[in-house]
Amino acid sequence: MKYTDIDFSTIDWNLNNAGEWSTPIKTMVIAFISLFIFSLGIFYDTLSLIQTLESAEKKEIDLKARFELKHNQSANLSEYQEQLKLIKQKLREMIKQMPLEEEIAGLLIDISQTGVASGLEFKLFKPAPVIRQDFYSELPINIEVVGKYDDLCLFISGLAALPRIVTIHDLTITPVDKISVNKQSAMLMAVTIKTYKENKDSQNEAK
Repeated sequence: MKYTDIDFSTIDWNLNNAGEWSTPIKTMVIAFISLFIFSLGIFYDTLSLIQTLESAEKKEIDLKARFELKHNQSANLSEYQEQLKLIKQKLREMIKQMPLEEEIAGLLIDISQTGVASGLEFKLFKPAPVIRQDFYSELPINIEVVGKYDDLCLFISGLAALPRIVTIHDLTITPVDKISVNKQSAMLMAVTIKTYKENKDSQNEAK
């Protein structure tokens, strides 16, 4: 009997009556079920392989990116080493400009004399507590001086010319009501001046 000769509309598809099906029908159903199970197994197996492949592709992209980064770093290694050498050299130069412990008192005198030489009158000259940083310490000095604007500028310029590092912070200039230095247009300048010294426990870091 050919499958084309079977009238499928007359078949009782109740599985309880499967034993009464003809041999061609049983063969066809078994073949269909076997094919379905086989296809299902291939699908799940292939799905697992696809997931593994996607994971491998992502890992490949990550490895390529890391390789390119390492390659660029190695290609620029000599440049980085030269930059590090320059940074260390500048750091040593900055440390040399920091006053030694025994030079602090002399630097304070230099700052005071710079103000006097600029024609200013000191209203306040008060060193503040030391501020410790990683490898150096800040030595702030709160200063108030009175004088003409040009003299104030001369004082700031004189500070910048000192052989040791001196920086200017929180500068304010306001006019004064009374002329305390016998000059016209007297102004009061309040400023925090900072100098720096190297911490003793970090002297080898810049070597």
